[in-house]
Order: sequence, then structure tokens, then C-alpha cells
Amino acid sequence: MKKVNIYFNRWFSVAFHYMNLIRNNEDEIPFTIFATHPDILHMSLQGADFAETEPKLEGIEYVQFCVDFCRRNEIDIFIPRLHMLDIALHAHLFDAIGTKLIVCRNVDLLETIMDKGKFYESVKEKGIMTIPDYHVVSTAEQFKAAYEDLVARGHQVCFKPTDSEGGLGFRIIDNNRSPLQDLFGHVTSMISFEDAYRILSSEPSFPELMVMELLEGFEYSIDCLADEAGNLLAAVPRRKAGGRLRLMEHNVELKEIAAKVAETYKIPYNFNVQMKYNGSIPKLLEVNPRMSGGLHISCLSGINFPYLAVKSALGGEVQPVDFTVDVLASHVEKPLIMKSNGESAVPDTVN
Repeated sequence: MKKVNIYFNRWFSVAFHYMNLIRNNEDEIPFTIFATHPDILHMSLQGADFAETEPKLEGIEYVQFCVDFCRRNEIDIFIPRLHMLDIALHAHLFDAIGTKLIVCRNVDLLETIMDKGKFYESVKEKGIMTIPDYHVVSTAEQFKAAYEDLVARGHQVCFKPTDSEGGLGFRIIDNNRSPLQDLFGHVTSMISFEDAYRILSSEPSFPELMVMELLEGFEYSIDCLADEAGNLLAAVPRRKAGGRLRLMEHNVELKEIAAKVAETYKIPYNFNVQMKYNGSIPKLLEVNPRMSGGLHISCLSGINFPYLAVKSALGGEVQPVDFTVDVLASHVEKPLIMKSNGESAVPDTVN
């Protein structure tokens, strides 16, 4: 059986797990995995068979690098993360060389999802789930007005950039902190309103921030699998259960939300819906149109999300699948030798 060539561009370290989940698939399909990253020793590359240093490019120049890489290495499936929007915009270039993209090709939808403010407006209009109280601001005075409005509604307040990934730029406003204790304590996401306002006032305007109510209930990531047309095939709600513990549980309410997101937006392949409860009400944090950072944990439910997306992209039949029992899981670090006696243990360099 001919090996299928898969390419990951710059990903998070957890791509190491995605690669191995694809490689160790239930159908015993052989794969050769290629990966690029600016840092050739990055952990995401350690799951690849072949690795190459990725240049720091933008826009069409970066897309052309990816096209050339796919052509040179006869890539069958490309799973992008970095510059996903640019790659989707130029999907026809990959079609022309026979490389299948695991990406949302609806560029307008992708742009909306990747801007939290725009996506919240879309969700509000469609009414498919509850969103937090929020304001989008780009000046210090707007920030102050938003903060005062949310406090008047009885909320503790947090904020984050509208276009960030993960926890980048996320801050919680806490006016009871001691600057001296902060200086000698752990690095924290807490900041006082006065400090935030002073910093934001240093510029006439700044990139958009979403100022919103702080949700203090359970936080869930709903890992989802859809076919190429966006029809939902699987959804696993994964809850933070203290420390490193994660609970995959049959939360009917959240699985129904995942079904509504899939039906409304038709996001193909892997996507993730992040929700957090305020009392008994789950509210939207964000939707990621890609594999989530904790997807490998959700795969412990028995559903191989990365491989099933690849199988679907290759034209294989993937039936709707569910997990049978709730699963409590965690993780530990795995030591890897990167170099021994001068011998490198990193993947082979692409010729």
C-alpha cells in the first residue's frame, strides 16, 4: 500500500501527538509525516519523519513556500495552522498540485471566526448559544466605559485581544492586588483597572480588545469532528477537573450546542467550541476552526479525531461516532533525547 504523505506547517508542540495518532490508525494505513517550523528542534517536529526549517514569511510569499514544499515532497494532505487564512484564500494553488487541505475554505467564515468580536455578533444574530456580556474597544476611554458598564451589571471583568490564540493577552481585572506582592509572587494574569487604563492610555488607540464578564463556572472544550461538508460526526465535551485532570463527559447540553454550531457554520474536519458556565448557563468563549491544543486528551475517549479527519479528506467513509463512557484523564511529560554523543535524534531533514 502506497504511503500517504502528510504535512504540518508551524504547529503547537501537541502536534507531536496528532502525528502519532494519525500514524497509529485503526485501518493500518501507512503515513509519512513531514513538518516545518522556524525552530528545527521544536517539539512539534519530533513526531515527524522528515522536518525542515520554515522561513519567516507573510502573505502570499508564505503560501508559495507551502505550495513549493507540498509539490517537492508530493504531499497528499496538508494540515495548516500558521497563516491558515492566507492558505485558505489561495486553496486553488494546492488544488492545482493535488494536495488536499484540511482547512475551512469559506474565507468569510474563517475571518469571522478568527475575530472574536465579529464572531460574537454572528452568534448573537443567529441565537444558537448564549454569549457573555461584552464590549469591543480600541481606545482607553472606550475601555473605561466598557469596564464601568460591566461592573454596573454586577460582573467581574476580564479582557483579551479579539484575534488572539489560547490565553495570549488575557487579563482579569482585580483591584485588590498588592504591587509589591505581585513583584515577588508568581506571574499572574491579574491586573488592576488603574494599571490597565494607564497602559492603554499611553497610545491614542490600540488593537481591538474584547472587554467582557468573567465567567467563573466549569470550563469546557468541545472537540468536534465533521466531514468535508461540515456535517457533525463526533463531539466530546472535555472539562477542566482540577490541576491536570480532564473529564470527557456526556454533557447533553454541550453536545447539542456543538450540533447547532456545526449545522449553522458547516466548519469541516476538526474544530473546537470553548464554553464556560456562569451558574447553570454555558456561555461561549470562542470557536477554533482547527484541532485544539487538548485534542489528544479527548482522543482517550476512543475517537481518533486527527486520523478520522484525514480519512475523510482522503475520501474514506467516516460514520458518526460517540464515546461510550465518561473518561477522567491526565498527562505527564515524556522525556526525549534530542542529541546523544553528537548524534542528532531529530527527524531527517527534507532533501
